[in-house]
Amino acid sequence: MKPLLITDCDEVLLHMVRHFGVWLDEAHEIDFAMEGGHFENSMTRRADGSRVVREDMWGLINGFFPAEMGRQTLVPHAREALAALAEVADIVVLTNLGDHCREHRIAQLATHGIAHRVECNQGGKGDPVARLIAEFSPSVAVFVDDLPVHHESVAKHAPEVFRLHMVSEPDLAPHVPPAPFAHARIDDWQDAQGWIAARFAAGLTADAQDG
Repeated sequence: MKPLLITDCDEVLLHMVRHFGVWLDEAHEIDFAMEGGHFENSMTRRADGSRVVREDMWGLINGFFPAEMGRQTLVPHAREALAALAEVADIVVLTNLGDHCREHRIAQLATHGIAHRVECNQGGKGDPVARLIAEFSPSVAVFVDDLPVHHESVAKHAPEVFRLHMVSEPDLAPHVPPAPFAHARIDDWQDAQGWIAARFAAGLTADAQDG
């Protein structure tokens, strides 16, 4: 049995919020402040100074994906880290996008030299992670994501999986506290590669280690 790495994409493999903010400025005359920490607290309409409400926020995000995905740039060292880890492990990219964006995401990652299985998801990631564990039966599994809510979900539904919290956007990371349900917080792929590789080499599942 091989180890398994399940990784998010936006703000883990590819920068998103900085490019989303530029697009909001150009296309919608909306200011985006990364220090808001959450999207619903970060967008302000310049015309009247009003905050973008949650319903409109989702409309804007759907406007960015997939039409503006070409703006996104590769997180430093992500491609090299995945390539090294892929020598010993299976890798799945689990991204919270609509299913209609799956082929766009596959093509987008390929342009950055990342070619691994992509699964789209909506909502918490605990259930899809549990399904991937059942499918692969890995010796060890590691989950990487920028959102604390997904670490909590995975802790509930797949406690045997190691959980690494990563926020790769340097202007956003200082405003995001470490996820309480993650085993570690590392925002750089060079350091993260070593942490993941050590979990793989140890051969213990997270629940066995915690126990």
